Amino acid sequence: MSPASETPIRIGIIGLGYWGPNMARALASTPGCQLAYACDLDEGNRARLEGRYPGTVITDRFDDLLEDDTLDAIVVATGAPSHHAIGMRVLEAGKHALIETPLALTVADARELVATAAAKDRVLMVGHLLRFHPVFERLNELAQGGALGRMLYLYTNRLNFGKVRADENALWSLAPHDISLALALANERPVEVSARGEAFLREGVEDVVFGYLHFPSGLVAHLHVSWLDPHKSRKLTVVGSEGMAVFDDTETDRKLTVYEKASSPSRFDTWGEFQALRTGDVQIPQVSNAEPLIQETKAFVEAIRNGAATIASGDEGLAVVEVLTALQTSLEQHGAPVRLDSQ
Repeated sequence: MSPASETPIRIGIIGLGYWGPNMARALASTPGCQLAYACDLDEGNRARLEGRYPGTVITDRFDDLLEDDTLDAIVVATGAPSHHAIGMRVLEAGKHALIETPLALTVADARELVATAAAKDRVLMVGHLLRFHPVFERLNELAQGGALGRMLYLYTNRLNFGKVRADENALWSLAPHDISLALALANERPVEVSARGEAFLREGVEDVVFGYLHFPSGLVAHLHVSWLDPHKSRKLTVVGSEGMAVFDDTETDRKLTVYEKASSPSRFDTWGEFQALRTGDVQIPQVSNAEPLIQETKAFVEAIRNGAATIASGDEGLAVVEVLTALQTSLEQHGAPVRLDSQ
């Protein structure tokens, strides 16, 4: 049976501020999905959607969504401090949930959300948007398929001039996406992390953070996030033993570049130095230009139909919160290494 012939999945959204309208548009554009409700306490936020989606109920009453037995799922696009409380209400009402990143602000709260979703037999997904980016999917296929050889290290840059936040630092605001990508590429959990950062604009709110993740396989990852930087950069670089790849989301026609550059063990003396490094072709693979947000909402609908999320699941969201929390602990301890349970 095709999605068009199936009963639409009825989804509501709470939170129509910064990101909510984008998510509402994506839900309304997703095959097999009906945007049934859009909820926000702010009258101005609600007014932005009035009349835009015929058949969608615009409301300031969250209970309208929870009490509707025909509503299948709710997207939580509110501020991060409310993710746990609202997510719990969604799951306890028997609805599937897609919660924007981060899943929660503490490991205990994230675990409770995952446990509640399992107990209620509901799908829990997290808004790790870049996991659905066609370019990252292609890069991950290359990495997991061995095209880059053994992954040695990776690093990410997520930089901009603004948007400055007062209620969360650059680590919690910007790093969840890059951590989700690093964990997917590594296909394992880090055993140790460390982070250093500085608060230049607001006391106690770090504008720039440098993070370091060390994985059991020997892979290391470096994260650089900042909203106080002259560059607008959203870049992921992966260095392997047989090749290297760069995912640059700010590029228009060259979002993924693969380099046939590699090294082989050798003594770096005279002739050995020349044998140690080799360079081949540079490739720019053709990749789908599908919108990541639409890919994410499609995956949510498919997860509801299939009973489980395969990407950006609640477990993945929990893993990211565990890493964020350990990085925050290191940040508060001026870069002291923090060990994690790798299981």
